[in-house]
Parts: sequence; C-alpha cells; structure tokens
Amino acid sequence: MRRTRLVGALTAALALALTATGCGGTGGAGAAAPAAKTAAAPDRVEPLAAPAAPRLPVTVRSADGRTVTVASTERIVPLSGSLSEIVFTLGLGDRVVARDITATFEQATDLPVVTRAHDVSAESVLSLRPTLVLAEATTGPAEAVAQIRDAGIPLVVVAPARELPDVDARIDAVAAALGVPGSGTELRRRTQERIATVREGVPAGGARPRVAFLYVRGSAAVYLLGGAESGASSLLEAAGAIDAGKESGLTKDFTPITSEALAQAAPDALLVMSKGLASVGGIDGLVKIPGVAETPAGAARRVVTVDDGVLLNYGPRTDRVLASLVDQLHGEGR
Repeated sequence: MRRTRLVGALTAALALALTATGCGGTGGAGAAAPAAKTAAAPDRVEPLAAPAAPRLPVTVRSADGRTVTVASTERIVPLSGSLSEIVFTLGLGDRVVARDITATFEQATDLPVVTRAHDVSAESVLSLRPTLVLAEATTGPAEAVAQIRDAGIPLVVVAPARELPDVDARIDAVAAALGVPGSGTELRRRTQERIATVREGVPAGGARPRVAFLYVRGSAAVYLLGGAESGASSLLEAAGAIDAGKESGLTKDFTPITSEALAQAAPDALLVMSKGLASVGGIDGLVKIPGVAETPAGAARRVVTVDDGVLLNYGPRTDRVLASLVDQLHGEGR
C-alpha cells in the first residue's frame, strides 16, 4: 500500500480492525471478464543509466515546514516503498540501509525492515546509523519521528502525490535532498515521456468504463470504496476510464462499502489491489461483499488488479501502472 494519501486515510480504520481481529478483456463499458486480470507490474526498478554523484551539503525545505541540511547520503533510510523506489531509480540504491515494509521490489527485499504495519520503529532506524531519513507526511507515530530528529539525524518529509501532475515535484524533492538535482531532472523527463507514450495508446472515443476503486482487507474486515480523494482518480481518468466513486458524488477519500453506495457508483469494473483481492479469497470472495454482486462489474466478475506496492506511488514506475490499467480495461479494444 502506498504510504502517502492512502495510509493517512486508512490507518485509523485498519488499527481498529486489526485490534478486533488480532491480525493483520475487452474494452467498452460493461464488458465481461471471467476472472481477474493480474497486472504484470515488474518487481524491479530501473535505475538511471548514468546517475550523478551527490553534491553535498545541501539545505532543503521539508514538507512539514522545517529547514534541513543534509551533509551525507552514505546511509539512507526511506520510510516508504514509494520513496525507496525513487532513491533506487536515481541510482543511489547501494546507499540505502533499510526499508519500509511496503518496499517490495526486488532490489530492496534483502534490506532490514524498520516498520511494523504502518508504524516506524525509531530504535530500529537509529541502530542502522543513518545519515539521512526520508519520510512521508503520514509517517508515524509522531514520537518516533521526533526521536529520530532528536538524535540529530537529518529527516526530510516529502509531500505526497495525489495525481499524475504531482510526480514531477515528488521526484525533484527526493533528488534535491540527495544532492542530485540533475539526476532528478533526468528522471522526471524520462518518467513523463513514458507516461505520455502510454497515454497516446489510450483508445479515443467510445464509452469509457466506469471503474470503482475498492480497498479491501478481508483479514481486518476493512471494505472501503474510493472517492475523489482516494488517489486513484487521476490514474483511472488517464487510462480512459471514469472513477465511478468520484462520479457518483463521493468527494472524500474513502467511504465504507454499502449496497447503496455501490448501486450509486454502478461500476463496470472494479480496481482492487492484488493483496487485497487475495485477502478476501479472490473474485469469489469479492462478490460476496454486500452489494458487489449486484453491480454490473460484480455480475460480470470484471476485476482488474495492480500490485499494492506500485498502484498509488506516483513515481518512476507510474507509466507501467498506467499501461497495465489501459491493457486490462481496454485490451483488444485498443
């Protein structure tokens, strides 16, 4: 799960549920699919071909309003999978000494994990003697963030990305903190060119499928329908679809799934993170959630999935996420 907008919206609901449970086709609206199409999201990031060496020290403005001076990037701890992805793609992955649990791409999997669920362990972070910590606006608990800062470790908070236009600023912010602004410019250009190429392949004209973004975690009994602020709208619209939750009038991030809300959204397809779909027992379990089977998407069992670790990152691999959505939603209709 992307640890920016989504985590901020869901942490309270997840915490409550986990306490209670004790554990953590073809194109066109209405097209049917007999089973979920699994996105072929790659498990590796692609570093720049010729990354620059950091030029330090640098002083940057953290998203929480603080001014932070970074003197060394020899030992980096990015506290989200999204931030790890950017650091590795900028070519500084060999300097990363730990990872957040959401950093699931291949190059990061052998690193020690310094988070549990959505909480950072300050002790684990400090034991690795970092020279720079990169955090999200939603990184917590606040006491852990304060403990890291009190130990004298430069900690830079990066503003979240909520839509495609935010990708540039997010890459630039990380690159600036690492002392490689030139690499940031190169990565930003490469990312935007690739996104533009994918968008050129989106079918023009015809009915756009209505897609509802569902966040589900069966083990925690969390079932939510995404609205305008879920983070998925920009991707769905760029993929030639309509965000059914947003279109039905849901102005916030998430709302509990109800038969009434789903009937109002009337989705032709459902977007579900891959682990979320597995947590409810696949499509068979998904259509048992009240109201799902009665939607056009549920009746047709039309479900598209993207890996949790990349869907809402809005970073260097967003073009691949977008390409996967286009393929799953439009397929032979392109």
